[in-house]
Amino acid sequence: METHEINKRFLEHFERNGHTRVPSASLILDDPTLLFVNAGMVQFKPYFLGEAPPPYPRATSIQKCVRTGDIDEVGKTTRHNTFFQMAGNFSFGDYFKEGAISFAWDFITKSQADGGLGLDPSRIWATVYEHDAETTALWRKATDIPESRIQLRGADDNYWDMGVPGPGGPCSEIYYDRGPEHGRDGGPAMDEDRYLEIWNLVFMQDVRGDVSPKKGGPVLGSLPKKNIDTGMGVERVAYLLQGVENVYETDLVRPVIAKAEEFSGRRYGTDHADDVRFRVIADHARSGVMLIGDGVTPGNEARGYVLRRLLRRIVRSVRLLGVHEPVLPEFAAVVRDAMAPSYPEIARDFDRISEVMRVEEEAFLATLTSGVRIFDLAAEETKKAGGNVLAGDRAFQLHDTYGFPIDLTLEMASEQGLEVDEAGFRTLMEEQRQRAKADAAARKKGHGDLSVYRELLERHGETDFLGYTDLQASAKVIGLLKDGQGVRSVRAGDKAELVLDRTPFYAESGGQVADTGVLVGDGGEAKVLDVQKIVPGLWVHRVEVTEGEIGLDTEVTGSVDAARRGSIARSHSATHLVHAAVRGAYGKRAAQAGSLNSPGRMRFDFTTPGPVSADVLTEVEEEVNDYLQSDVEVQSYITTKDKALELGAVALFGEKYGNDVRVVDMGDYSRELCGGTHVGRIGELGLVKLVGDSSIGSGVHRVEALVGNDALRHVRKEQLLVSQLASTFKVPSDQLPSRIEDVLTRLRNAEKEIQQLRTQQVLGSAGSLADKAQDVNGVLLVAEKLDGDVDAGALRSLAGEVRTRLGSRPGIVALFAPQGDKLSFVVATTAEARDKGFAAGKLVPSFAPEIGGRGGGKPDMAQGGGSNPAGIEQAITALRAAVAAG
Repeated sequence: METHEINKRFLEHFERNGHTRVPSASLILDDPTLLFVNAGMVQFKPYFLGEAPPPYPRATSIQKCVRTGDIDEVGKTTRHNTFFQMAGNFSFGDYFKEGAISFAWDFITKSQADGGLGLDPSRIWATVYEHDAETTALWRKATDIPESRIQLRGADDNYWDMGVPGPGGPCSEIYYDRGPEHGRDGGPAMDEDRYLEIWNLVFMQDVRGDVSPKKGGPVLGSLPKKNIDTGMGVERVAYLLQGVENVYETDLVRPVIAKAEEFSGRRYGTDHADDVRFRVIADHARSGVMLIGDGVTPGNEARGYVLRRLLRRIVRSVRLLGVHEPVLPEFAAVVRDAMAPSYPEIARDFDRISEVMRVEEEAFLATLTSGVRIFDLAAEETKKAGGNVLAGDRAFQLHDTYGFPIDLTLEMASEQGLEVDEAGFRTLMEEQRQRAKADAAARKKGHGDLSVYRELLERHGETDFLGYTDLQASAKVIGLLKDGQGVRSVRAGDKAELVLDRTPFYAESGGQVADTGVLVGDGGEAKVLDVQKIVPGLWVHRVEVTEGEIGLDTEVTGSVDAARRGSIARSHSATHLVHAAVRGAYGKRAAQAGSLNSPGRMRFDFTTPGPVSADVLTEVEEEVNDYLQSDVEVQSYITTKDKALELGAVALFGEKYGNDVRVVDMGDYSRELCGGTHVGRIGELGLVKLVGDSSIGSGVHRVEALVGNDALRHVRKEQLLVSQLASTFKVPSDQLPSRIEDVLTRLRNAEKEIQQLRTQQVLGSAGSLADKAQDVNGVLLVAEKLDGDVDAGALRSLAGEVRTRLGSRPGIVALFAPQGDKLSFVVATTAEARDKGFAAGKLVPSFAPEIGGRGGGKPDMAQGGGSNPAGIEQAITALRAAVAAG
């Protein structure tokens, strides 16, 4: 059975049983605890945590997942994967244990002709939490599994939570016996290679504290509503039903290996080392395509760094298979063809995905060349020192800075007859992993104590947002918090958080900053400083009380700062138009990667593998302003996500959309899914002026623009500046560039002439300096402090000239030139002095401490600087002593 068919059957099975089909979420969600979505339940966390009411009692999904905790182990065995699909069914206070067990048993044992998987019931085992007798009884009641195939296991295996205080509960895992040829008898407790886990049923019924029950912590209580979260490993089920040994041989993965075989001329399954490389290529190619598809771009931090590692491991593995040509776009095409039936967006966006991979591969091949040079230098130094072991820190540097895996370093070292200090390398790698774990632990604190906000949401429901049509509205105060604690009232001077049953204030989201304004009640008044959605659906107003008192359950009137809102709306509408123009110039590969819409100013980030031309940005600006003249009406409407995408609406990476979405149209020019506020007609923007563009990371570009009156003021300021310059230079404004260039050329020439004069003046003192030479231990020593402003170039020339005047005798010249609170120095030696063992670079340490300096150079001349000009005389004395000592 093909993998896509497994997915189809799973979703249809649960839809027949009253579940709502929910599309896979993006791999990148706004979750402070995760780099990537790593489980099917992640997009439902707000419902499990009580942060938002679930829109359906039952749901089912096939979630794309990425786990990257142990990338270096991928390929070494057939069990490690970074990308996988998790099929899940979820209940939010609806059915519980018996329902979950029955639904799962029915699906896996029902015949394939009837829409099931057709697995042999006699080969299915279940594990149950050792203190959960209820689940053991339900397995016996709802299925044909005998008690002998139900095993009890401890909390470490069969208790689940999210790793933070909150919901948790026992779980029951379903295993399939692959047969005695795969391992020992005795069930999952004895051998999890033979007995393959295919499904985990989690029964969320408990509230855990700071220490998880998995680690011996107590259960604090029961959830008010009991939930179900299950996850079936799609790839594992696929290789069972396809009669192959592991995920790498399944229908969606094996084609990538086949392409690698085609490139390399080698065959999978004939050599273990090659097999590791084939598996790395297959796994990472899938992960890379899916991550780029969801908006991740290669970089040096966080998600971008993980993606970069994955792609570079592919390139390295291909090179170790003997292939040196660029290959990533070819592998991406294979992944596209395999995955598109379940994820059609991969095909729609393939040009951009392929381009990102191409550019990253080119960049890495150049980096690889640099890394090879670093390795060769390290190998040469090791040999010169008489060693045959490359230091662990050098191997780690190659890995961390240049992306060399240890196996590549080992192979290159072996070619040069060297070994590698693997133990030292592993120690440094472990230290890095511990730092990463500490960082991950810190991220897990992202879900702080939100209980007071959740209680407000559960008690009163979601905030009714009126701001699309109203900038003023009356509302009831349903929540008041001061310093995180609920209070009955707040008084003048207090800063507090205030929750209304309805509001005209926009809460910061989607790149649009929050509204500000005032709240006025019968007894008091407050400034609204900020508005945030602390939990989804709940608008929290951060206020400062300016007069009187505002109490709980009182009526207030909220008034948005209309001028500021209008300015923000113009910026947001301008962002949509700039986005459309950029996509028109660069195609779908120019995907939005972030934005900021603030009063009068917008910032727009977009992905682009190559450089961004200034000419193209000029055309973008002109195109947007030309379109403003059409003054088309801006329309917004609610429709289904599928219908919106069918209409050509652009959805943004990393955004989580429900089934119903809001679409903002600006004629046929721009159509986006958007929850922000906009102008009524695009003519209201007046003018959009791009004022800055820059690269903010690998493949990500940023443009900034002013909008409306802010843009007009900027243009007027520039016009005034041009007018003043034209008056100063006494030329028409269109001749300013050539006139300024002419003046700059003359200034540069004059500076050169002045420098030449200064150098000649300095060199004129060479004779008098040479005459001051003192005989120190048979060596002529000129050590002097210079007066006047002497730059480093003139100082070198002067030292060289003085050295020449010393003739063929052993001679040393040391000149010190103070410059404010710093100084420069130069040391020069004659050939005869060098024959006596006086090398310029080796003389520097003898006096450098006296001037707080450092420097170095060749035996004939060294230079440097210092931070203590007052110590020059002591430095000269120290140098004289060093020469005297020989």
